[in-house]
Amino acid sequence: MKMTKIYEGAYQWIMFGRDESKPDSIIDSNQYMVRTANRCLIMDPGGVELFAPMLAAVMHHAPVEQITDLFASHQDPDIVSSLGLWDQAVPHAKLHAPALWEGFIRHFGCNSIEYVGIPDNGGTIKLENAELQLIPAHYLHSSANFHVYDPQAKILMSGDVGAALEGPGAPMFVDKFDAHMEKMRYFHQRWMPSNQAKRIWIERVRMLDIEILAPQHGRMFKGDNVKRFLDWFEALQVGIAV
Repeated sequence: MKMTKIYEGAYQWIMFGRDESKPDSIIDSNQYMVRTANRCLIMDPGGVELFAPMLAAVMHHAPVEQITDLFASHQDPDIVSSLGLWDQAVPHAKLHAPALWEGFIRHFGCNSIEYVGIPDNGGTIKLENAELQLIPAHYLHSSANFHVYDPQAKILMSGDVGAALEGPGAPMFVDKFDAHMEKMRYFHQRWMPSNQAKRIWIERVRMLDIEILAPQHGRMFKGDNVKRFLDWFEALQVGIAV
């Protein structure tokens, strides 16, 4: 598993991904962590098959007792089926996840972790000197779905929005945007069901100051490529099945 620091200031953002040991039948996913002096937040910690390497990677940066918060953008198994194991490893932690999905997410074995339900209009996670905003992204693609925005680091963890299904050898950042478009097209047309929801999300996100857009699959977008992605996604007709 590769680790990349994507922000270093008063605290850190770290991206984990590109797990070369995973079976080919399992899609690659990105996990993100915010590390302050005494606390860690892990976002969409991954599938059950990823728990051991993910825990080992995180512990290079923080002891277990400082893993205080987890975040689940929605209920998909590729990003949260490891929660039952995290529940055993960090029973003192809080899980921030959509209130709508609590009865489903607890099926992954969340018995000890405190479930902090996120209301439909979003909220915040205060992590010492980092204050993270939970941005509604409903129906993109889950009916209750949230992204994480850090106004200080200017990073938006965008869940499935911006995702591309690539192998572990893919670069960390999009370099040639025009070529990368075709890697995203089918995923967004098939998995994003609502053009109206897409329009609402784009209007909301365009008001944010974003330097890095960090999806949970594939490459991240940086600088001008953030606007290029928003323009491309705005023009794309989604909810298409053939």
